[in-house]
Amino acid sequence: MEARNHDKHIGYLLHCVEVSKRARASGNTPFGCILVDEEGTVLLEQGNVEMTEHDCTGHAETTLMARASRLFSKEKLWKCTLYTTAEPCAMCAGSIYWGHVGKVVYGISEKRLAELTGDDEQNLTLDLSCRTVFASGRKPIVVIGPFPEVEAEVVAVHAGFWS
Repeated sequence: MEARNHDKHIGYLLHCVEVSKRARASGNTPFGCILVDEEGTVLLEQGNVEMTEHDCTGHAETTLMARASRLFSKEKLWKCTLYTTAEPCAMCAGSIYWGHVGKVVYGISEKRLAELTGDDEQNLTLDLSCRTVFASGRKPIVVIGPFPEVEAEVVAVHAGFWS
């Protein structure tokens, strides 16, 4: 990955961290994502809404994809990148797949997230990489991550949250 794209990825991931901070401050779990078009414009941002909306599907990425699919064509979404603080779970990866986004960039892996959340019943993560979910389909979705450069910032938002 060329340095310029790497630096852009870091910037967008740090934007996701800010979204995750707002999600936590609103009473939700600390996850955030953004949708960026091919010109680099942030089209949507979304924090987790599972707690405040009382919706088990209220993960940031799934909620963002529901919104995005109502606003944009599949052709446009295929040229977009979804950036997210943590690797998308199986449900969110499915939403991204069916929503037709062509690229996913994440900060920390599902395995690292599981280390943070432990046995907290709010987030008993699946040990299933989004790469495996996407590879099971028939769309060549590009996945980039994790990014050790943003791990400290992502992890800091989770500090003291999980039991």
